[in-house]
Formats: sequence, C-alpha cells, structure tokens
Amino acid sequence: MLREIYNQEYSEINDSTPQWVLLVNVVRQLRKLCPWDRKQTHASLRHLLIEEAYETVEALDQRDMKELSTELGDLLLQIILHSVIAEEAEQFDLADVIAATIDKMVRRHPHVFGQVHVSGVEEVLRNWESLKAKERKGRSVLSGVPAGLPALLSAYRMQEKAAGVGFDFPNRESTWAKVEEEIQEFKTAASEDERESEFGDLLFALVNYARKNQINPEDALRTANRRFRIRFEYVEANVPDMKAAKLEELDLHWEASKCQG
Repeated sequence: MLREIYNQEYSEINDSTPQWVLLVNVVRQLRKLCPWDRKQTHASLRHLLIEEAYETVEALDQRDMKELSTELGDLLLQIILHSVIAEEAEQFDLADVIAATIDKMVRRHPHVFGQVHVSGVEEVLRNWESLKAKERKGRSVLSGVPAGLPALLSAYRMQEKAAGVGFDFPNRESTWAKVEEEIQEFKTAASEDERESEFGDLLFALVNYARKNQINPEDALRTANRRFRIRFEYVEANVPDMKAAKLEELDLHWEASKCQG
C-alpha cells in the first residue's frame, strides 16, 4: 500500500492524496522544472541539511512551537530532496527510507512490539545497544558516532556507547576524581602542545562527569552560550563605547543583565 501511494504521479494528485505524497511530488516537479533544484546533488545539499538541523534545534531551544513547525518542514524537505535524488539514480526512494525506519524501530523495541520485559529506561538503552551491536557485525561500538558531530557531542555519544558495553567509571565520585586529575595535569603541562592535549583530556573528563549527572554537555553549553549572548547584548545596549568604559562599569551592567533573563 505504501509503495502504491508513493508511486502516484503528480497528475494523479487529488484531494484524498496524503500530504507527504503531495510534498514528494512537488519536489519531483521542482527537480524537473526548476534550474536550481535540478542542479542539486547529495554533496551540494550537505551544508543545507546541517543548517536546517541547527535551525530546528534553535527553535527547540527557544521553545518557539510555531518556528519549530516551520523548521521541521524545512528539515523534512531536505530529507525528501535527498530521497528523490537517490530515486532518480535508482538507488532508493522515500518509501524505502520509511520502510527501513519502521523495521528498525520495531526490531529495536522488543519490549513494545515483542515479548521482552524491561525494568526501566536503563534497561531499554542497554537492550538498544545490544541489538545495535548484533547489527554491526564486528564493527566497533563507536562506529555509530558520526565523525562530523560537534566535538562536545561526539565525546558524549562515544562515552555513552562505551558505557553501554561496560567501559565506564563506577560512580560520579570516581568520574570527578578524573576531572581533578586532568586539571592538575593541565596545570603542569610543559609545552603548548602538551597544554592543548591536556586541555582536551580535561574537557573529555568534564563531559564524562556531565553524563554521570544526566546532563547533556552540548545542550548545557548551548544554553550557556545563549545566556551569554543575551547578557552581552544587554551590556552593549547600555554602554555605547565598551572599549572606553571601565571594567567596573561593564561588570555593573553585566550583573544588571542577569535580571533580564
């Protein structure tokens, strides 16, 4: 049924056609008739896929549901564009993408679609990693972490996956002890290269401590960045010539900015 619906031609579209099929056919028409869309490739669209993903996250961070709806649409458009390009090359199409995703979700949730019983979230995550390990067929447990992830998020995801197979600190206290150890090693680093290396180890250890406290460090830092931007812009608005201002004046406005959010 999914394949029959998906294979509708643009000329066959009517009021009963599902919206997602209409969108696929709109993209097909664009690929045929619009010079810009016709020119695009998987490679040329990469930066737009990344951009739309970040704009979606920004809407989430701002809790702007109207904007989130818009950005999810833009992100969906990128997915369909890639699927239609692959369809033209007879590699796969959106129906294949949807079918594979359905199969994966059912397979990896035996506690929902099968007879497996779980005690809670932790066991669900362990089962998920166990099922993924069987699918990897000998590949590293870290192979599922994309190389292009932001470094902070990459560290967090690698630590999560390593912990999923038992490679982890036993508790938060031992994780914090590692942070303190890395701080000391950074302080005593003798060269610029060594300082950079030790600082990386320190950040990695802090990510581990965040994970042990159920904090996603990427989200936490993004929130801190947004908070800094709001407060700094408040200072800018109240001190026209920041370079000429004394630090005490800047600090006074900085403290005042905290009352603004």
